[in-house]
Amino acid sequence: MLWNAKNGEVTLDGTEMSYVSFGRGERTLVLLPGLSDGLVTVKGKALLLAAPYIPFLDRYTVYMFSRKNDLRENASIRDMARDQAKALDKLGKNRSAILGVSQGGMIAQYLAIDYPELVGKLVLAVTAPRANSLVQECVKQWISFAQQNNHKKLMIDTAEKSYSPNYLKKYRMFYPILGAVGKPSNYDRFLVNANAILGFDASEELHKICCSTLIIGGGLDKTVGVQASYELNQKIANSELHVYADLGHAAYEEAKDFNRRVFQFLDAP
Repeated sequence: MLWNAKNGEVTLDGTEMSYVSFGRGERTLVLLPGLSDGLVTVKGKALLLAAPYIPFLDRYTVYMFSRKNDLRENASIRDMARDQAKALDKLGKNRSAILGVSQGGMIAQYLAIDYPELVGKLVLAVTAPRANSLVQECVKQWISFAQQNNHKKLMIDTAEKSYSPNYLKKYRMFYPILGAVGKPSNYDRFLVNANAILGFDASEELHKICCSTLIIGGGLDKTVGVQASYELNQKIANSELHVYADLGHAAYEEAKDFNRRVFQFLDAP
């Protein structure tokens, strides 16, 4: 089967980092997900996650990683980038294309800054170069909901800050059941990831990113703000920017041409 979907783990520092992979292509694309990874990891979900990438799996092998299982309480975004670099090195993945979404984009920035030999091309989607005031406000609110064990409010607030008005018109009918779906046994992992975002600031080191970079933002982004995409574009020399004017933080889900746009960039000379 072209999908060639697999579930795997890499052992790091006495714990495991889960990943899924799919495709048979010679090129490698590494996907780094956002804060939702603090609630639900990719473990065992290879077949479920492969579908959006089917048109590209003849040319690419796609890897999607979770953060490692046992994160220390004060782990930083830079620590997570170091973990990711170790995992890629163990799997022999050098000069891979990296796509980081939201918090994953923050990790991807440090990956490109500190381990340039591992990054061929870079895609930063709906992310920011630092925890600006909007990021701080959102993440602190989500931390508060998690500390209150209020999964429903956490999920609703995340949706309201992520999706476009047109999408929310259809999505809001599911709000009554959100509190019972996907609730973790505890929020420890989520809180470590969320607190790492609050301390993130790579803005003064972005000049060190030398690989070709595509930045994708949402004009209605209520989580990191569209200005964050412009700031990344300004500070990363070899970068290009595309903004989905009518979409928000979930542009990577809502934009029908998102994956096609990413792979066109990756395929370009």
